[in-house]
Amino acid sequence: MPRPNCVINLRAREPQRELIDRAAEVQGKNRTEFMLNAAVDRANDVLSSRQVFHVDEETFLRFVAALDAPIEPNPRLERLLATPAPWER
Repeated sequence: MPRPNCVINLRAREPQRELIDRAAEVQGKNRTEFMLNAAVDRANDVLSSRQVFHVDEETFLRFVAALDAPIEPNPRLERLLATPAPWER
């Protein structure tokens, strides 16, 4: 069963609030929508960077071996890296 909405209070300086309001307006959102979306996006970023993968020993050893293996030549990748980016032309 979903929990009812809850209130989150915070204080901001006037210039911070004005900045948030301008950004919210640009996106067609109100302050609450903008701040909640931004906070949820950032929370997801923080938590996803701490993801842990559990594998058995054999899988872990294969993974480490792949990391330690010498890099094989990749002509397509070398060509791509040697090509100037469009904004550098």
